[in-house]
Amino acid sequence: MSKLLLNLRMVLEDEVDDVRALLDAHRIEYYETAPSRWGISHGGIWVTHDQDLAQAKRLMADYQAQRSVRAREERATAVREGTAETFASTLRREPARVVLTILAILALLGLVALVPLLLSRH
Repeated sequence: MSKLLLNLRMVLEDEVDDVRALLDAHRIEYYETAPSRWGISHGGIWVTHDQDLAQAKRLMADYQAQRSVRAREERATAVREGTAETFASTLRREPARVVLTILAILALLGLVALVPLLLSRH
């Protein structure tokens, strides 16, 4: 019976390509499911044979550890070079989005604070 190896929710395309190549290189049979039309399922990569699952999981763990190290190094390099994404750079690039997000957060906090105020009056 097939087993889910990787849920594709919020997975970058280069990571999906890397996982496909990894499974192909180790001759592990897999198939992919597409995301659902309404966003309920995000699709996935499934290992076809149960006997390959343990090896596939080990390969994924190694791959994700290496990817994590690489991402941290890239982030550290971007911070050192001053090219890392910051709140200020996002504000300069998309001021309307930042302001609307802050207003939405304040509105939600106001609604949350309103409940105890209304309940304490009765």
